[in-house]
Amino acid sequence: MTTQKRHIPWYLWPFAAIWKLLAVIVEMTGRFVAMVLGIVLVIVGVLVSLTIVGAIVGVPLALIGLLLFFRGLF
Repeated sequence: MTTQKRHIPWYLWPFAAIWKLLAVIVEMTGRFVAMVLGIVLVIVGVLVSLTIVGAIVGVPLALIGLLLFFRGLF
């Protein structure tokens, strides 16, 4: 993905600033949701894997939750 620096005319700068602020807010919200969902999946995966039969589903679920949490961090 390439990003190009474009010159924004002075009269359009307030609109560009608001647009960039909204983009940052949406990005941070997405990261927060990914982190919360990752923590929930880890907890559910650990709880499910307390039984021998549930470990088949619980361990991958916890692993996916951990990966999702780390994706939200970085």
